[in-house]
Amino acid sequence: MGSAHEGATPGFLVWRLSMKWRVAVDRAVAPLGLTHAQYSLVASLYGMGRAGERPSQRRLADHTGLEPLYVSKLARALEASGLLERTRDPRDPRAVQLALTERGVDVTRRAIEVVHLLLGQLLEPLGGLDGARTRAFTHDLTTLLDTSLDASLDTPADSFGDNETEQP
Repeated sequence: MGSAHEGATPGFLVWRLSMKWRVAVDRAVAPLGLTHAQYSLVASLYGMGRAGERPSQRRLADHTGLEPLYVSKLARALEASGLLERTRDPRDPRAVQLALTERGVDVTRRAIEVVHLLLGQLLEPLGGLDGARTRAFTHDLTTLLDTSLDASLDTPADSFGDNETEQP
């Protein structure tokens, strides 16, 4: 018996996997008072902080791939929740630096544990977190993420075709 996604385009599969992951992480971190987007921010901030960095909102936006305005909105909500602090950068008064509070570190560590377990479940069919197929998959994902895309390509409106599994 074939997969329900047999014959789907790679773009559709990337879309479906990203949505599956977002929903799963949303559900997993909800008991900790976080959304997937907030988790992406605090987990990135946690890792950057462990490396000795106190990033600006702009730097965190670049790191996560989120829009700077969205990072600002998320940071304000996380600050209101007591999970992070926003301070002016002494070297650039226009920039805002972000750091996790003690409570933010605690919540983030618990969230990272939960998401790590979830990632193990997702990657089990590829041999788990340390499997050779997972390493190859990670390499392929990195290659695709490092490929620049030109969104201004002049494409005809009907270039998506009639394939119902095509990404909208």
